Amino acid sequence: MTLGITWCGIEEAAAKYSLDVSLILKWVEEGVVRAEQVGKRVVRVHVDDLELKMQERSGF
Repeated sequence: MTLGITWCGIEEAAAKYSLDVSLILKWVEEGVVRAEQVGKRVVRVHVDDLELKMQERSGF
């Protein structure tokens, strides 16, 4: 888990964690990753949620 920054832009998160934006959006839609939206557009995602999901996928 991160210390300090808990939210980041979706494009930034995709680059930082080497994930496709479409996968992150899928996780947001499934309710696995919290997101802040403007209208229907996802603008920021919760970094801790992303990290937990990635750990789950890798088996750790």
